[in-house]
Amino acid sequence: MEKKVTIVGAGPGDPELITIKGKKAIEEADVIIYAGSLVNEKLLEYNKKNAEIYNSANMDLEEIVNVMVKAVNQGKKVVRLHTGDPSIYGAIKEQIDELAKHGIDVEIIPGVSSLFAATASLKVELTLPEVSQTVIITRPEGRTPMPEKEKLRDLAKHQSTMAIFLGVSMIDKVVKELIEGGYKEETPVAVVYHASWDDEKIVRGTLKDIAEKVKKEGIKKTALIIVGEVLNPKHYAYSKLYDKKFEHGYRKKQRK
Repeated sequence: MEKKVTIVGAGPGDPELITIKGKKAIEEADVIIYAGSLVNEKLLEYNKKNAEIYNSANMDLEEIVNVMVKAVNQGKKVVRLHTGDPSIYGAIKEQIDELAKHGIDVEIIPGVSSLFAATASLKVELTLPEVSQTVIITRPEGRTPMPEKEKLRDLAKHQSTMAIFLGVSMIDKVVKELIEGGYKEETPVAVVYHASWDDEKIVRGTLKDIAEKVKKEGIKKTALIIVGEVLNPKHYAYSKLYDKKFEHGYRKKQRK
């Protein structure tokens, strides 16, 4: 018998923004351990087997692993349900390593990140020709220290599109470091709270005024900060991909 735990990306919040494969895993699970502080509980309603449900918000790593190991050894199908896509700030590496000590493998089913739910709500493209072709996904330094070369002010020197997770509670510090790093005060910023949830909230502004606007809305957690000219470009170039003068393997250049 294969000993396996399935790690599922739950998506950003909207229960319909989970993959078909992820939904199927939830349906068939005997045991589900979900990140209760972040995952929409409506996703648990997909389960068809009256699964044992554990909220990992109240558990430490050892407790989570013990539940998974015990269930797998009993021949049960176990799903570890993470918010968004588990590869971004999902703390899955430590779980994978601990499970491996018990001879248990993992299958990972990717999910829709809150970053992409946020940009969908904003109706923006993160990578615009002649504006930005790079997206930096990062977070400010908090209780988890940042590597020396990854401080916000250092990353800001690139002035590319930046998606900042886990930073809205320290919005003043984030803004200060971004400006110190090279972004102008007029740089567009959007803060998206609970992207794709029923209570989603969007705050738009610039680095000069975004902190005050966010505080006024009372947003203190579960929000993503997106920074960059792509949010309100003064100009940009159309893609070469669909330019009638551009030839590639699937389309010949139109000639007059």
